[in-house]
Amino acid sequence: MPRPNVEAERREQILLATCAVISEVGMHEMRLADVAKRAGVSSGMVHYYFDSKRAVLVAAFEFNFTRSLARRHALLESDRAPLDLLTRLVESYLPDSGETLTAWRVWAELWAEALRDQEFQAVNERVYDEWRQLVVEIITRAQENGSARAGDPVELANMLIAMIDGLAIQALAHSSHMPGATMRGTLRAFIATYLAAPACCSP
Repeated sequence: MPRPNVEAERREQILLATCAVISEVGMHEMRLADVAKRAGVSSGMVHYYFDSKRAVLVAAFEFNFTRSLARRHALLESDRAPLDLLTRLVESYLPDSGETLTAWRVWAELWAEALRDQEFQAVNERVYDEWRQLVVEIITRAQENGSARAGDPVELANMLIAMIDGLAIQALAHSSHMPGATMRGTLRAFIATYLAAPACCSP
């Protein structure tokens, strides 16, 4: 039996490959054989860690979110002012290239499936609650230091998150009206206009 650290590395290798395949062909067209080939392992190895396609999909959706936060660990642990941190965090989620684009495509597949499937609804609920709470905490800190306007931080977080998601879906769909620069500018404008404290009231 592989050592625990080897098992963790191999499992991550398989989940990274799963996310890549989902991003390229979608979850319904994904085959475990494709995942194995992408990961550079045997199909038997995939089945050693996951007993079904559904099991690897559930794990991949949760892994996609956890890895997304891990890529932003240095930013989240920085000593930036809360509103600046929020702006940088939001901009780091622009679906322009690399792992962030892959992650957004995986998110979109989860949302589509969650329309009909309770297990995927539960996955969405778990990871989205964590993401929402992170944004709420940053907005709350900004309110505490006077840089953000007063108001229910959960409501403000929901507004911002909904805007990020809606704009990202348009960008993923290659809308000519929503290139990356427009998405960035719209989100910056929202933070500056609706989240930041009015200039007359800021410290």
